[in-house]
Amino acid sequence: MTDPQDAIDAAADDRADRDDRIQAHAAGDVQDGIPFVGAGPGDPGLLTVTGRELVEDADLVVHAGSLVNSELLDAYCADAEQVSSIGKDLEELVPLMRDAYEDGRDVVRLHSGDPAIYGAALEQMDALEHEGVPTYIVPGVTSAFAASATLRTQLTLNGVANHVAFTRPQGKTLDAEDDHISEFVEMGDVTTCLYLGTHAVAETMDRLLDDGHDPDTPVAVVYHASWPDEDVIEGTVETIGDRVEAAGYRASALVVIGDAARKAGYERSYLYDDWANRDGSESEADD
Repeated sequence: MTDPQDAIDAAADDRADRDDRIQAHAAGDVQDGIPFVGAGPGDPGLLTVTGRELVEDADLVVHAGSLVNSELLDAYCADAEQVSSIGKDLEELVPLMRDAYEDGRDVVRLHSGDPAIYGAALEQMDALEHEGVPTYIVPGVTSAFAASATLRTQLTLNGVANHVAFTRPQGKTLDAEDDHISEFVEMGDVTTCLYLGTHAVAETMDRLLDDGHDPDTPVAVVYHASWPDEDVIEGTVETIGDRVEAAGYRASALVVIGDAARKAGYERSYLYDDWANRDGSESEADD
């Protein structure tokens, strides 16, 4: 197969022209090629209807290993060949999927959560497209939404949080200057959702304290959101690090920073107020 980086570079050059499929298909359409399906946060019931139908009909499901609930694989993929992508690089995965597709088999690439969020899906898709195999994305429920449901709150709340940031902490794959967590928290009206940072909760909170942030800022950590062993640890910027370390979690948790995590202090929205009953002469900008 072509070197994956060469395929990525070639795809970037090709994108000077708009992909005709963007106009022809909408999200949710079943299309020709290999679908990259978001498995959701864990609970099999949170797989979308389209995603379920695709994996049920698949001959080969390449999945994200233990990041996908085995109950989901047992319930919907029992008749398919199942291959974990854990420990396999692009040079192995791409020919596996390409050859199966070219042999006439129905192939599904099953990612955890939603492929659009820290999924590394596009590099696989570009490599497959370069090999002549069409691909497309089927969205899934990302863990931030499952965590919000578990916490019985909203990530946006009138008067509390007008914005949501999906981010990750500095580490092996993110340089310190590209870590903007402190900046998001400083804005005050942002709910900061921290992915891929369970191992670094204490370190991240220490940096926030060093930057002068309010130690009483609410923080909730939802481990394995929607899984049978889901656990919720609540605290503040000052206390949450010790609590997560005491629980022993090092991965697979979603961290929510901000007042929305505690769903307190929000204001009534305009949606069910007199504003909603206006005659239409005033625009939303008048809000």
